[in-house]
Amino acid sequence: MSVPYDETVLTSKTAEPARQDGRPAARAALGAACISSSAILVTLAHAGPATTAFYRCVLALPVLVPLAVAEQRRRGARSRENRLYALLAGLFLAVDLVLWNHAIADVGAGVATVLGNLQVLFVGVLAWLVLKERPNRRFLTMLPVVFVGVVLVSGAVGGSTAGLAPTAGIGFGLATSAAYAVFLLTMRQKAGSGGHVAGQLADATAGAAAGSLLLGLAFGGFQFRLAPASLGWLLMLALLSQTAGWLLITSSLPQLPAALSSLLLLLQPAAAMVLADIILGQRPTLLQVAGALLVCGGVLAVAWVRSGRHREQDVAVAEPGGDGMAAQPRVGYRDGELDAQHGGEVCV
Repeated sequence: MSVPYDETVLTSKTAEPARQDGRPAARAALGAACISSSAILVTLAHAGPATTAFYRCVLALPVLVPLAVAEQRRRGARSRENRLYALLAGLFLAVDLVLWNHAIADVGAGVATVLGNLQVLFVGVLAWLVLKERPNRRFLTMLPVVFVGVVLVSGAVGGSTAGLAPTAGIGFGLATSAAYAVFLLTMRQKAGSGGHVAGQLADATAGAAAGSLLLGLAFGGFQFRLAPASLGWLLMLALLSQTAGWLLITSSLPQLPAALSSLLLLLQPAAAMVLADIILGQRPTLLQVAGALLVCGGVLAVAWVRSGRHREQDVAVAEPGGDGMAAQPRVGYRDGELDAQHGGEVCV
């Protein structure tokens, strides 16, 4: 589902050089393809929002935990504070997943995926309000463009052909992106750890599993016993999206220019709309397609790394890690201007 890391790899004189396999773009594209199937698998499982979120995370842990243990042996242990904040971030991830599952039922799989990929904008707003990081002009310019796109993609204009309650669906979709933005900011501020991809993902996934269970028990509708077919779809969701998709993307983005990674990751909502049409018969209207293009174009414009003189203004800010790697890589600009690209991009 997501990328809880900034895309800048910072190293010191004692750090090992980043390993390049020459195919990070292919891995990022494959990861986006894995994640694009999420909404389809959620729909096919028919298990309820909280139940789906819980099993998506629990079924991924038997794969993620051994990977995290092996990673720890190679790179050393992470701090206790780091792990606790990753678990806390997972609680916000649980809210994100449950809300997004509601959006899928209410507005359709493809449209819900588009609405669930607005976290770059919410990261910018929250960072502005909470962290006092001023967004750039492009961010402020694109906000109304994306808002128009959201209205169109929701089906409020011209009617919608998918989903049970489009109006509620747009609310759940926007809340999904807001919850995911809080998750990203929590990971960015307190849970980042150089090189510990599987460990951070395993802890956040465990936190999300616990949070999903609590939400399901608190609001009702949770079920432990599932039909074999539902369990099979959820197992596929856990392995494809929560495990393979996230690991492929988080391991490849630090090796890519941020502009290219933004473009590759926007394959996710586009592919989700195509799959929803082919597999579920949820065909969007022309206005919804136009709205999706506006949303994706606006998010891409916000996330696109500024070239030329802006690129020269990059400032590395990090605490030294125990293995010589930066423990909390972040990217800033002069005058406190925020580049929302580095707040994370991938959702659900």
